[in-house]
Amino acid sequence: MQRPPPEDFLLKETKPHLGGGKISGDKLTSTYDLVEQMQYLYVRVVKAKDLPAKDVTGSCDPYAEVKLGNYKGTTRHFEKKTNPEWNQVFAFSKDRLQASVLEVTVKDKDVVKDDFIGRVWFDLNEVPKRVPPDSPLAPQWYRLEDRKGDKVKGELMLAVWMGTQADEAFPEAWHSDAATVGGSDALANIRSKVYLSPKLWYLRVNVIEAQDLQPTDKGRYPEVFVKAILGNQAVRTRISHSRSINPMWNEDLMFVAAEQFEEPLILSVEDRVAPNKDEVLGRCAIPLQFVERRLDHKPVNTRWFNLERHIVVEGEKKKDTKFASRIHMRICLEGGYHVLDESTHYSSDLRPTAKQLWKSGIGVLELGILNAHGLMPMKTKDGRGTTDAYCVAKYGQKWVRTRTIIDSFAPRWNEQYTWEVFDPCTVITIGVFDNCHLHGGDKAGGAKDSTIGKVRIRLSTLETDRVYTHSYPLLVLHPNGVKKMGEIHLAVRFTCSSLLNMMHMYSQPLLPKMHYIHPLTVSQLDSLRHQATQIVSMRLSRAEPPLRKEVVEYMLDVGSHMWSMRRSKANFFRIMGVLSGLIAVGKWFDQICNWRSPVTTILIHILFIILVMYPELILPTIFLYLFLIGIWYYRWRPRQPPHMDTRLSHADSAHPDELDEEFDTFPTSRPNDIVRMRYDRLRSIGGRIQTVVGDLATQGERLQSLLSWRDPRATSLFVLFCLVAAIVLYVTPFQVVALLAGIYVLRHPRFRHKLPSVPLNFFRRLPARTDCML
Repeated sequence: MQRPPPEDFLLKETKPHLGGGKISGDKLTSTYDLVEQMQYLYVRVVKAKDLPAKDVTGSCDPYAEVKLGNYKGTTRHFEKKTNPEWNQVFAFSKDRLQASVLEVTVKDKDVVKDDFIGRVWFDLNEVPKRVPPDSPLAPQWYRLEDRKGDKVKGELMLAVWMGTQADEAFPEAWHSDAATVGGSDALANIRSKVYLSPKLWYLRVNVIEAQDLQPTDKGRYPEVFVKAILGNQAVRTRISHSRSINPMWNEDLMFVAAEQFEEPLILSVEDRVAPNKDEVLGRCAIPLQFVERRLDHKPVNTRWFNLERHIVVEGEKKKDTKFASRIHMRICLEGGYHVLDESTHYSSDLRPTAKQLWKSGIGVLELGILNAHGLMPMKTKDGRGTTDAYCVAKYGQKWVRTRTIIDSFAPRWNEQYTWEVFDPCTVITIGVFDNCHLHGGDKAGGAKDSTIGKVRIRLSTLETDRVYTHSYPLLVLHPNGVKKMGEIHLAVRFTCSSLLNMMHMYSQPLLPKMHYIHPLTVSQLDSLRHQATQIVSMRLSRAEPPLRKEVVEYMLDVGSHMWSMRRSKANFFRIMGVLSGLIAVGKWFDQICNWRSPVTTILIHILFIILVMYPELILPTIFLYLFLIGIWYYRWRPRQPPHMDTRLSHADSAHPDELDEEFDTFPTSRPNDIVRMRYDRLRSIGGRIQTVVGDLATQGERLQSLLSWRDPRATSLFVLFCLVAAIVLYVTPFQVVALLAGIYVLRHPRFRHKLPSVPLNFFRRLPARTDCML
């Protein structure tokens, strides 16, 4: 029996105060009902008018300063403008309010010291409250006052209200929690954001043939192949067997293309003139915007494309217009496949690319990212450890990023997001990261956001319409072992819109039908998945604020297919765990056959005789037995979502050298003696696997040799036995044969011998092809 993981690594059920306590049974009813309400003071500074000139030049460079206790936020400033428009929102957390008066000051930016123009102040006890879906509070004009409280020239348009994180102004607001972050770029890096993955297509290029090629050397048979390039992807065909100026291939090349199809497909026909030298015989560029889109397996029309030969004249490439070679191809964008950009075990979306083939949704997934606690220091600032944490959640094509909580080991996000669900057998991934791009990180160049941990939740393991509130440990594997980086508190609800549609999904293929009608090879899928993840990470890293490459790759499990001794051990013990049930049944049956419990054995005899006499009861008995087992286990059904298990993963018992090997780069960067030692270890493991595979092959070949006459005496005995058995079974009722066979198998130990049985001895003496092995 496998030991349970340490208590600190287990899931913990919680009872947070969700939605401000507005609970109706098990279903919550408020707008932001899966998170704890957080109260904020919002200040929207819209614009000012009729501001007086303060400079000697008679101009005004105004900006507004919003001050509450020790917290101070400023708008951008305008040069030489007396009627500026800012339209900026400031949010102050109610938990950290240090004053009872809000002060909004308008100043004139100057080189030496900024000039005071006027101010407006508010008593916080008189600020109105707003709860969505109430309409936004209309801003009003306020006359500016001087420091003594007298009215001065100029007016300021403002709106001040108390609200929650459900307010529309929340995502783009300046937060008092981030008061230490300066600069618009750094502020953009801490805001919450929703991203969409680019729409990915498989591009199939069927290279059929080429005509009228003109190699430079006319006296040799050309060795021609086609090389195709799309962005960073380069694939080539085999060398044509026809070895002529009209070569044929009929070979498929597969690519991943992303809308908006910015780059064309570049095809070049090349001749292998020497072992390391290829001569380009012609090129063509095909823009993907005009390529036909295919939704099913019906073939698309073929097309001839002219090849253009490039000649170099004074360092510049020019087209040779006299060239008239052509290439015959069938090109299409495949809309019937799902482009795999995630590991198939953790897929969050299984729909085909073409929207016309999508089926209706079966429900809604709601995720409340509440808070984290016990986070580890991820970097050092001013001589002390600090963490600037944010969360990223990915499901389907939609990625969400929470705002960054500055300098906190117990950040509170309380942000809620929603996804439409099309298949219950999918997984949502939530990752926690440390933001390393706040204080000049972008200029540093090499800074990367650090990973704190991630959580996966499979939707099919959730009961519908139930709110799951749990604290998930953030477990990360480091070269020195598994480490808990903290805990994240989540609330999850999966609401089903149609139970019938969801049950129907369990009878449907997991992937779109094109994956089964025209399946791609394993090597193709691996290569295409790598290209898809590269495209997704590149596109999302170009967004504003960027979702960085290291974040996307961690969420998509890039590199999970690499060799790991720890993971191999874990998979072996998983197989043993699956087979343990069969082994237990075998041991129980052996005890029955050996009469360890005579009463049980006699009851099995009676049941066996009844089933032999009434064979029509066999299948109903089996299914009834399975039904009763299922009902019996219902009492112990899991009440919590599954979580990462350090024992199952062998993460807590892995040897340091095995972890060092797992974290090694590819190709390796370790010293030669370590690589030699690991290679020898792999050879040892491979030798054992080789022996097991050879034994399996031997048993299979022995079965084949029963009728192959490789051993003429053994085959003649077996053929004679088959003839006798056929005659006996023909004249003897089947029930009698089954009854006699069962009683023989269940016979008392007194009638048993410790030596192997005759059939087993006969089988082990059969020849295999091991004699033919070198």
